[in-house]
Amino acid sequence: MSTPTTTTRTAFEDVLEFDLQGTIAGYWLVALRLITGYWFLHAGWTKFAFVSGEAFDATGYLANNSGPIQGFFAWVAATPWLMDVTNVMIPAGEFLIGLGLIVGGLVRLASLFGALLMAFFYLGNADWAHGLVNGDLFGLVLFVTIATFGAGRILGLDAYLEKLDLADNRLAKFILG
Repeated sequence: MSTPTTTTRTAFEDVLEFDLQGTIAGYWLVALRLITGYWFLHAGWTKFAFVSGEAFDATGYLANNSGPIQGFFAWVAATPWLMDVTNVMIPAGEFLIGLGLIVGGLVRLASLFGALLMAFFYLGNADWAHGLVNGDLFGLVLFVTIATFGAGRILGLDAYLEKLDLADNRLAKFILG
């Protein structure tokens, strides 16, 4: 005779487990994921030197902005090795974030980096003459929404990745989505 086992669930696990498969909300999240993914994939792709014909350079943008983090941006622009990293990471990052969203793989991780970029763009552009709401803030909200609902689980690779043994822990469940 076996004794029944009880599994203790944490609030964190409850937050990660919900199913939007086959619902209108789920399909809407897929649409948001694909549109946002295309937006970033295209933005990154067109910054690659072999596409645009010239190497991407963010120095002018970083050195000449008037946002609340202008000091940080000026420091980055004045640090040669950091500019070299930035000039590679912006196009590559945008492209990989977009690719992750389109295929639905590692969506929460991609969305985290997308939200981080959008926060930098929002604070760097800081054209709030018409209010605090602008396209950069909407991009930030899109990434947070996609990450919150784990949009990669719906018609995406994350649904398959979660079935693998490597996804059998809290961190993997958090990253996938």
